[in-house]
Amino acid sequence: MEKLQDDRMLEFRSDTLEAVRRDVNLHMPGRMDEAIDILEKWVQMQPHFVKKDFSRDYLERTLITAKGLVERAKERLDKLCTFRTLMPEFFAVSDVKKEFSPLQSMVSTAHLPKLTPEHYRVYMFKMVSDVDFSSSIVFKLYRYLTMLCEYFKRVEYCSGFVIILDYSDANILNVVTKMSPIELRQMITLMTEGYGLRIKGIHVVTESKMIDAVLSLLKQVFSTKLVNRIYSHKTIEGVKELVPKSILPIDYGGKEKSLKELNNDWLEAISSKDFLEYYTMMNRAKTNESCRQADQFNENYLGMPGSFRALSVD
Repeated sequence: MEKLQDDRMLEFRSDTLEAVRRDVNLHMPGRMDEAIDILEKWVQMQPHFVKKDFSRDYLERTLITAKGLVERAKERLDKLCTFRTLMPEFFAVSDVKKEFSPLQSMVSTAHLPKLTPEHYRVYMFKMVSDVDFSSSIVFKLYRYLTMLCEYFKRVEYCSGFVIILDYSDANILNVVTKMSPIELRQMITLMTEGYGLRIKGIHVVTESKMIDAVLSLLKQVFSTKLVNRIYSHKTIEGVKELVPKSILPIDYGGKEKSLKELNNDWLEAISSKDFLEYYTMMNRAKTNESCRQADQFNENYLGMPGSFRALSVD
């Protein structure tokens, strides 16, 4: 791609394209195109890929999430297509607003429009109410996050994500007990190994003494590297020091729209006709496991976390 253009939800800094490419060592003239060419040819050679017409921009973003490593980018593509086959329940959404309306009274969640000076995207999650919080609500949230990940694969361009989880108004124990470690681990695997989100830090805000229960759950599902990037804060003030005021929502002392307004904007974005058509198209990017060599599947996926159902290959 020649340049980045601001999306309806995401903005970029003037030097983001160059800085992010430099971060993954694909900034020299011709290097990115060369890597995309290799990845594009590899896709065409995969007999188990149902969809092979990925755009070059899509492949470039895959390379960015893979830190510029072509072999890792191949693995990302293969895993994401496989996850759509093995875990269709994470991707299935019919009426978006109807599906996610129960979430709106309980959580406000949004990726902030502006990037940090380091070209990181900040994701904020605030538990507004946990009165009716249930395991079914948790899974709706996972499907919502899956759609956001697909949105990013279409337009995002950043060096990583900073995640802020604000539980200051919630009964954190009530939340934790409704979360299945298996489903949470599947979701984290989908986000990090499928979509390739590069998480730079996870900041949990709560004064509750039950924070240890949250950290214990996260340690069960995160890699050691991610566990070492989890930080707890008793108040939001500690997090404010990490993010420029111009980026934060107004209700967090910043200059951006309120988190609730941003939450509503994101719901409108992923329920738009244009995005739903794109999401439906990308959901066809699955695998035909009868065309994959059995040893490749065993090596790459049988050890994946979670309770993936066995495939019946004719």
